[in-house]
Amino acid sequence: MSKVCRKFVWESLRQGESPLNHSNASPAEPEVGRRSDFHSLIPVKTPSSHPNVTSATLMLVYPTTTPYATMYMGISMPFRLLIAALFVCSLSLRAQETPAPESNGAILVGTVTDSNNEAVGGATVVLENSKGEDGQKLVTGENGFFEFHDLQPGIAYHVTVTAPELAPLTSPDFTVEPHQYKILPNVQLRVPTAITTVEVTQSPVEIATEEVKIAEKQRVFGIIPNFYVVYDKNPVPLTTKLKFRLAAKVIIDPVTALGVAMLSGMQQAGDTPDFGQGAEGYAKRFGANSADAVTDIMIGGAILPSLLHQDPRYFYQGTGSNSSRFWHAVSSPFICYGDNGKRQPNYSSLGGDLGSSTISNLYYPKSNRGVKLVVGNFAMSTGTRALSGVVQEFVLRKLTHRPGEHQISHE
Repeated sequence: MSKVCRKFVWESLRQGESPLNHSNASPAEPEVGRRSDFHSLIPVKTPSSHPNVTSATLMLVYPTTTPYATMYMGISMPFRLLIAALFVCSLSLRAQETPAPESNGAILVGTVTDSNNEAVGGATVVLENSKGEDGQKLVTGENGFFEFHDLQPGIAYHVTVTAPELAPLTSPDFTVEPHQYKILPNVQLRVPTAITTVEVTQSPVEIATEEVKIAEKQRVFGIIPNFYVVYDKNPVPLTTKLKFRLAAKVIIDPVTALGVAMLSGMQQAGDTPDFGQGAEGYAKRFGANSADAVTDIMIGGAILPSLLHQDPRYFYQGTGSNSSRFWHAVSSPFICYGDNGKRQPNYSSLGGDLGSSTISNLYYPKSNRGVKLVVGNFAMSTGTRALSGVVQEFVLRKLTHRPGEHQISHE
């Protein structure tokens, strides 16, 4: 019995005689319509405001029916108080025996930090579950700490953390156990990665300059110059400066001088033109052939292309049927691309061959001068150019070394 109940019973017994002292007395019938000073105490059970406790309130009731009045008047007051006390104590004990429903909710805690492991205050932390229900939300204090209650087992949760000037973070899904005190690790916000797009554009002159730089390194077997061929699909037109630069590069290349020397030797062996034999004859042939090469390259590769706005280079096709590639190569001395990107008659190449052949009348022997020399040299130069186009299209591409082997972007 509880301490309160024991005290209640003891005080009840102290108020009077033993409950049996008046057991044989004949109680006088109470006067109807008037309360008696000798009241009966009847315990009545009433609900309490606490959900787990049932209490009893003692109400004063005056019995007016004779049998009930006689019965209650035969019991002494202390005994009646004892009955009421025992009744109240029994209700209290029953309330204590009724267990309160237990919660299975778990607790989730964590600390929001930055990349330097410093606490992040003012961070917004939202706890959401897989059921799509409204989540719990809070803002961290200066210590970055957060705490959520009543997480239910068997439900997947995740935490989303945001803070000014830091990249947001969403944790992986997790579950909790009943009554678990779970610590969420690695709640670390980082500085957002700045993605900067830099658009680099080049002017047509800059692109053309890069194309010429690449062309100046193109060599067959890594030795023989192959500067006047374009492998890029969309080349830009050359400026006048670049046209003269490319022509000069070919003229001063040591391999060009070696080719002139070999041609002069073959002419020396065939005793043509009529420069005679010996060192003097060879020197004259070497000088004449060098002049032919310079005038042909400069007139057909720089002067006329600049004046007529034409591109002096050979444009490698590389695709299509063999016949289309063949006609593209053979026609290259007669058809070229203008600086406007359109195909047009190759006045520059034809004019360069014709002009060089005409100028050769100034230094060839008189016996070799005339129309025959001009036509012969023109036909030789143009035919050689057509044959060179075919070799370029079908052979030299595989043998030409290009540094980097890349195409220039025109964006």
